[in-house]
Amino acid sequence: MSALIDQVTGLARRQYRVFIIVPAVALAIGLLYLLVTPSQYTATTTLLIDSTTLRVLQNQLQPQGDVPLDTLQVGSQVEILASRKLGLAVVRDLHLADDPEFAGAGSWNPFASSGATEDREQHALDEFLAHRSIARADKTYALNISYTSKSAATAAKIANAIAEAYIDDQLGAKYQTVTRAGAWLQDRINELKSKAAAADRAVLDFKEKNNIVDLGGAGTSAAGANTFSRLIGEQQLYELNSQLATARGATSEAKARLDRIEQVRKMDVSEGAVADTLKNEVITRLRNQYMDLSAREANISGRYGADHAAAANLRDQMEELRRNIRAELGRIAGSYRSDYEIARTREENLERSLATLVSEGQLTNRDKLGLAELESSAKVYHTLFDNFLQRYMEAIQQQSFPITDARIISPAVAPTKKSKPVTSLVLAIALSLGLMASVGIAALREAVDGVFRTARQAEQELGARCLSVIPLASASASPVLPRSGAAMVTDPPDLAALPPPQGALEPAVTEEQRYAFSDSLKRRAVDDPISVFTEAFRAIKVSAWLQANVRENKVIGITSTLPSEGKSTVAANLAALMADAGRRVVLIDADLRNPTLARSLTPRPQAGWLEVMSGKLDLAQATGREPTTGLALLPLLLTEAPVHSDEVLASQGFRDLLERLRQSYDYIIVDLPPLAPVVDVRAIVPAIDSFVFVVEWGATSVKTVRRHLLAETELHDRLLGVVLNKANLRMLERFEQPGIYQNGYYMRGG
Repeated sequence: MSALIDQVTGLARRQYRVFIIVPAVALAIGLLYLLVTPSQYTATTTLLIDSTTLRVLQNQLQPQGDVPLDTLQVGSQVEILASRKLGLAVVRDLHLADDPEFAGAGSWNPFASSGATEDREQHALDEFLAHRSIARADKTYALNISYTSKSAATAAKIANAIAEAYIDDQLGAKYQTVTRAGAWLQDRINELKSKAAAADRAVLDFKEKNNIVDLGGAGTSAAGANTFSRLIGEQQLYELNSQLATARGATSEAKARLDRIEQVRKMDVSEGAVADTLKNEVITRLRNQYMDLSAREANISGRYGADHAAAANLRDQMEELRRNIRAELGRIAGSYRSDYEIARTREENLERSLATLVSEGQLTNRDKLGLAELESSAKVYHTLFDNFLQRYMEAIQQQSFPITDARIISPAVAPTKKSKPVTSLVLAIALSLGLMASVGIAALREAVDGVFRTARQAEQELGARCLSVIPLASASASPVLPRSGAAMVTDPPDLAALPPPQGALEPAVTEEQRYAFSDSLKRRAVDDPISVFTEAFRAIKVSAWLQANVRENKVIGITSTLPSEGKSTVAANLAALMADAGRRVVLIDADLRNPTLARSLTPRPQAGWLEVMSGKLDLAQATGREPTTGLALLPLLLTEAPVHSDEVLASQGFRDLLERLRQSYDYIIVDLPPLAPVVDVRAIVPAIDSFVFVVEWGATSVKTVRRHLLAETELHDRLLGVVLNKANLRMLERFEQPGIYQNGYYMRGG
């Protein structure tokens, strides 16, 4: 989230002019639109589609009552209001074809000079429809009829005229519909009356022909159709069927009692179910006596033995009680059997009677089917006749009532404020469009920028650390004089003591050559030590020192993608700053295509390291020194551009030269040619410990740098870091956090 906020705020800082200018232009366009657009006024009439009023057409076949309108019906009324027929009625009623606003006054109109009334009315109708609107209020039956005109009075007059024309149209349409419906209903009633009479006569004739007598009351025929009467046979069959059902129930009940008494007779007298099931007082009394004697017999047998006379006497009494209980149960069973036989006999008689009636009824089924069909047809004709007669009477009554489903509940009045254009809305839309356009333009500018702007961007695109961002500095054409009181921390190496290359002649040792930079920008980091410019080079220097703790990092190559990105200036300032800090540093100009070090020194050198490699000159004679910092300078002089410059840099002689310099210097800064135009840098990669890649801020294409740098994997692996050069600090603050690249910190003294 914080990263997104940073991106948004950064975009606002970078493109703030776009965010100011584009909305301002949009607001100006909106103001101009308000000035040139004439004011328009909108009047609104509210029309209510009342669901409680009388309906004739759409409810002719429905019961009369308050039937609410559904959404589709209200939508249909909206379409009627929006129809050209209703609009043409308003145009003709208000004579809008003669109104200059509708006839096209003030503009070329092919119908204005024409005498065709119909053409002028059609043109006025088109103008009318273009400024009229119909809308339904949410979840109500109210319709808002609005009209917009240059005149407030005209807008109110036309809005009310639309509502009145709609009501008149509804009345006319209803009268015509009711008149046509009444005529149709009358014809239909006469037809149904004759058909109902014919159907009644057919029913009577059928009954007389087939000797069918009814008992009255509603019934159901064998075919399942409702009839006006119930036949005699059907009545008898219905009653006999009920009696049979009752008889079968009685038979089942008697059979259940008989089965139960047979089960009880098989039980022992001592079982409680004998008395509990039958609920017979005699059996209950006998069983209680039996149980009492059984208890006494058991008591006496326990005291005196089972053979005692008293015990035997009690057992005889108990046996007598058993016989009495069995006899009573036999009497009850006989009574139940008799009831069962009577019920079964009655059931069989009823079944035989029912079978006889059924067989007789089958002979008259065809007659009953015919009667049911005739009676059903007669009933339908009578029902239709009654309904149509009722509707016809209602239609006749309502022909004299001028009632519609619509009424005006809020007539239009002349508005006091204009409706179009709305100043706040126009300005809000203009500002919104301006803001959206500004965002789009700003995003487009960001997308097509395609150059390096921030250290984070360089690290993400190139996969390497961004060492520093060097601000753009102006150069001075005058030579820089040595600073007074400048002291060297360490003595420079004795160049004459360096071993000459193999096979080289031993030249005479001359006095050391002293140089000064004619371009002050080459040593700006030394001359202006308390500045953002110098601080950027200190960051490179510290990175080089830290890298030396990891692996050997004496030979540092300075290169770039394209020429004129400031790599030579970066190399000179970095070497001078390191030397001024007390390090033994030598700066080598290794750009064989465009050597710049010799041209920026005063006095102009007369020899360079090519002469040392060829054996014409000793290394000490070719090396000069900048006295204020002790920086050793090894320039390059060319009489003509070498054809195979890459062979020179990749040669063993150049490697031997670097090896000799490693023995005497802490750092060897090599100003290399750019990477894109020539292949020299690729040839010297193995001899360089690390590379500083210079990219011109806001100028060099990201795609170009990626294509050339990332293609050289060995160079990328040896990369110390990337330096963004020639940065515009004021513009840089739009991409970075404000206040980072400012000199104010140094001015505050800590």
